[in-house]
Amino acid sequence: MTFNSLGFLIFFPVVAVLYFLLPHRFRWAMLLAASYFFYMSWNPRLVFLILFTTLVSYAAALLLERTKSRALRKAWLVMALCACLGVLFFFKYFNFLSGTVTGLLRAFRLPVHDLFLDLILPVGISFYTFQTLSYVIDVYRGTIHAERHLGYYALFVSFFPQLVAGPIERPQNLLPQLKEPHRFERANFYTGVKIMLAGFFKKVVVADQLASYVVAVYSDPAKAPAPAILLATVLFTFQVYCDFSGYTDIAVGCARIMGVRLTQNFDRPYSAHTCHEFWERWHISLTSWFRDYVFFPLAMNKKLTRFARKLAKRTGDRRISVMLPQCAALLVTFTLSGLWHGAAWTYVLWGALHGVYQVTAKLTEKARARLWDKLHVDRQSRLYGCWQIAVVFFLGIFALIFFRANSVSDLGILLRNLFTDWRFEGTLELLGLDGTGVLITAASLLVMALADRLYVHGRPAGHARGALMRTETAFYLTLAVAVSWLMLLAGDGAAAFIYFQF
Repeated sequence: MTFNSLGFLIFFPVVAVLYFLLPHRFRWAMLLAASYFFYMSWNPRLVFLILFTTLVSYAAALLLERTKSRALRKAWLVMALCACLGVLFFFKYFNFLSGTVTGLLRAFRLPVHDLFLDLILPVGISFYTFQTLSYVIDVYRGTIHAERHLGYYALFVSFFPQLVAGPIERPQNLLPQLKEPHRFERANFYTGVKIMLAGFFKKVVVADQLASYVVAVYSDPAKAPAPAILLATVLFTFQVYCDFSGYTDIAVGCARIMGVRLTQNFDRPYSAHTCHEFWERWHISLTSWFRDYVFFPLAMNKKLTRFARKLAKRTGDRRISVMLPQCAALLVTFTLSGLWHGAAWTYVLWGALHGVYQVTAKLTEKARARLWDKLHVDRQSRLYGCWQIAVVFFLGIFALIFFRANSVSDLGILLRNLFTDWRFEGTLELLGLDGTGVLITAASLLVMALADRLYVHGRPAGHARGALMRTETAFYLTLAVAVSWLMLLAGDGAAAFIYFQF
């Protein structure tokens, strides 16, 4: 079952009605059953994985809180991390690692056989694994108490709106809300429906429309000249945003109707002025997870900081003691983030490239400021702000070529053509775009921008009420078309969300 299926359009209203009709003490059980039914609709056998991860992390947290010995507490933490990450590694990364090792051995002309297992990647495993890890680590750190009620904890791990593709919730935010006796509120209902409709519009009207244009280039990169690659990647930039943020909007809207406020996962990322700001606006729950559980521990690692201080003394450059740990932590964090997105070298390279962006920006910050001052550039002006947004957007587009490429060999072809083949003839024909398609795409992106501004992130101040109402009316008419389109597509099988594979 997916959000953009006819089954979900029946499932969610039933769950929402039952949620408000049942007494508060029974709601958790109904939501837990509904969440497991939602998850099992893909493959019933995979439910044992989420059960295993839930029980291991639940038991480990209780043991951590009851144990005073520091060594034993570390042992329980390591056990939980190994068990949860072990399941994730086996199903998601075993074949990737096996293929990499086999390829290296063959490069040295050693006779080895392929070792590939016929594994199904469990839907949502990367998301609920990270959610359980944050819970266990926070209990170990003492920032939260272990949850005694197994039912509520299991619901925290499997809460159906955000189970498959996030946002990755922290226990401090979600667990208390699941225990609250929410009442039906019209404000929550109307807000939730608007956000859900915006999400459906992004996914069904924008993302699925753009997908066909992008596939036309990336399925056969050898035929694609540079202009076609750039245009397809620009369209993919909006496709992946509308696909993923559309899922998040539907998840946030569903939860909001039931009175639960999920973490905001996107905040107009393509208006970011710096690469650092982009990651504060894109997939916010994942970025904050890596920041708190990977970047900070690495940047403050005693051995690394000690080595940086010694190197700073030898070279006489004090900046090394601060910059080296931070830059090393940034590179590792973003490379791991790329690996989290998929078991392929293209994703690893994409993450590493973003790490290089971050490190370069940090190392050149003062030099760039001096350069703009020498050129008498007003860094507070709108023109300079637009320049920053354009640079960040272009860097993101270039990185997405790595992300979208189907293989490393395809990536090599794409990069070669990007720098050598600048034939403009037939670019639109290669993508399958005609005049009507261009107009529909432009109109869809405009409405998507209005959806983000009006319904997902709040109404902008300063608009006249009449103009805003006219905008809302036009938007609702468009959304009505989107929902109708959704119901028609559901009969033939709706397109899956991109982040389901992560």
